[in-house]
Amino acid sequence: MLAARTRFDPARHWRLTVEGRQVGWLPHAHADTLRAMRIGTDVLGTPEKGAVALLPALDTAAARSGALARVAAELARQGALRGWRDEFFAVTDSLDAEPLAMMERAAARYLGLLTFASHLNGIATADGDSDAPAEPMLWIARRSHSKAVDPGLWDNLVAGGMPHGSDPLATLVRECEEESGIPPALAAHAQPHGFVEVLREIDEGVQWEQVFVFDLQVPADFVPVNRDGEVAEHRRIGLAPLLAIMADGAMTLDATLATLDALRRRGWIPARHCRIGN
Repeated sequence: MLAARTRFDPARHWRLTVEGRQVGWLPHAHADTLRAMRIGTDVLGTPEKGAVALLPALDTAAARSGALARVAAELARQGALRGWRDEFFAVTDSLDAEPLAMMERAAARYLGLLTFASHLNGIATADGDSDAPAEPMLWIARRSHSKAVDPGLWDNLVAGGMPHGSDPLATLVRECEEESGIPPALAAHAQPHGFVEVLREIDEGVQWEQVFVFDLQVPADFVPVNRDGEVAEHRRIGLAPLLAIMADGAMTLDATLATLDALRRRGWIPARHCRIGN
């Protein structure tokens, strides 16, 4: 199931670069659309050795950001984008690097830009004081059916994209309060476990994303409360039904990978049955 959802053929994409640094994977078909745009400067340079430069005539982040605002507006006018966020993602090749430009979040996957997100595995504390081993329990959240991306699919307890100017923990703390009512003092105790990387072809273009994974053990009496309207329901779930949801493809790919990462680390499924990455 995971293999079917993570297909990616480099031969169908250009390595999208700025100042020689790869910032995305641009589908060939989308490159044709971008070349036809008239925004006062060439959106793309001449392809060379499998790569194509983004806004090659512009040499500052501010100038590129202005041009990309016009690109995003034109894509939205053409109906090529899902929703509009009024939120900016950095155009970059690394989370720690200075942005080469900023772009409207809704257009990031059209260009196949590298993006970042934070996901939280909500580990439910066992009830009572029994000495018997407790069944692993996690909290998960169903995405609102009005979401532009993956509506109605199950997600981690908390999950959110990382806008420019944020970082993995700050993004997580903010999303914890908005999506599940987890107070900042508790969210700050989330344990970081690196990231899993997603690279796949999707309807919008390409999802190339580093998903930073956190675990948080929540109190036994904790009940999530959504505050931003982006979650349809929460569920406290055991291992067998959780694995069934993932096997059915009813959970987002990002959340599936973040969840499997936690289950493997905690020894709740044998590592030989859960190979993530290389």
